[in-house]
Amino acid sequence: MTTLKRFMAGLDTIPVTTSWYLSDIGEAKGRQELYKRQSPQRLKSLKEHALIESAVSSNRIEGVEVDKKRIGTIIFGKSLLHDRSEEEIRGYREALNLIHDTGAKLSIAENTCKKLHALTRGEIWDAGRYREKDSDIIEKRQDGTSVIRFRTVPAGKIPLFMKELVDLWRECISRAKIPPLIALAAFNLDFLCIHPFRDGNGRVSRLLMLLQSYHLGIDVGRYISLERLIEQNKERYYETLRLSSEGWHEGGHDPWHYINFVGFILKSAYKEFEERLSRAPQPRGEKTAMIYDAVKIFSGDFSVADILRKCPGVGIDMIRRVLKDLQSQGVVECLGRGRNAKWNKTGN
Repeated sequence: MTTLKRFMAGLDTIPVTTSWYLSDIGEAKGRQELYKRQSPQRLKSLKEHALIESAVSSNRIEGVEVDKKRIGTIIFGKSLLHDRSEEEIRGYREALNLIHDTGAKLSIAENTCKKLHALTRGEIWDAGRYREKDSDIIEKRQDGTSVIRFRTVPAGKIPLFMKELVDLWRECISRAKIPPLIALAAFNLDFLCIHPFRDGNGRVSRLLMLLQSYHLGIDVGRYISLERLIEQNKERYYETLRLSSEGWHEGGHDPWHYINFVGFILKSAYKEFEERLSRAPQPRGEKTAMIYDAVKIFSGDFSVADILRKCPGVGIDMIRRVLKDLQSQGVVECLGRGRNAKWNKTGN
């Protein structure tokens, strides 16, 4: 909460690395609809695979593992579950289904946080309830000793802090004072520092990240598991969280370590998404449709190079052929000569 509060008071500068992530993710977001047109069957396969990876990876980060032979049954089956670990993984699957099916209507609210927690924790006694006791985050060292890594918000103040966090998120989005992606990462950091539940905070934070991404039009989490990417970079995840939580209570922390990590995860997801779909065979005429869609997007002058950036995997000769066809139909006009010639839509 202290991160969003500080940013809402004024964000003077954005680190260069963060700006690069914002730019790269913004460009990838602009291409995602073109990619999603390519292969419906391939997209269906990616969604099913991402669902499995997300449920398994997010729980495995927290030390919850199951027999690999049982994963398909746990995720997609209806059979009886063997233990608490299987129950938590299926619960995470149900939480993902809730987000995928109703994401646009599911608001960021305290009730949503509690609902997601209840799904991921199953039948345990405090599922969907804020913790009732103070609980610091303990780090166990290799020599067997333990040290307090972070002092979380006292249990009695959690409702107040969570209400303020949700209100700040809504204000950030409605007033657009800071880039929404930065607000998303800041919210995630503040949620983890508040640590509202006795257990399962990490899993709920990753579900909220996915939900907020959908609200911002970033759909890549449907096809590439963000949780699996976080697990693959688990050491970096915990290190950036440690660095960004130091001094959080006083508002003197450096949130950019964690914000950049979130940017790295989303950028990596988009990169993998595009690489996977670019290897899939495209239906006949699909590349032409991609070029048509790209031309529709431009509001002013554009070049062949601009279309190339919007249509990865489409050759320059094909783009020129399609532009010539559109020119003959009176849809576009060429404003110059040579490789760098600009084009414009005629309005027909």
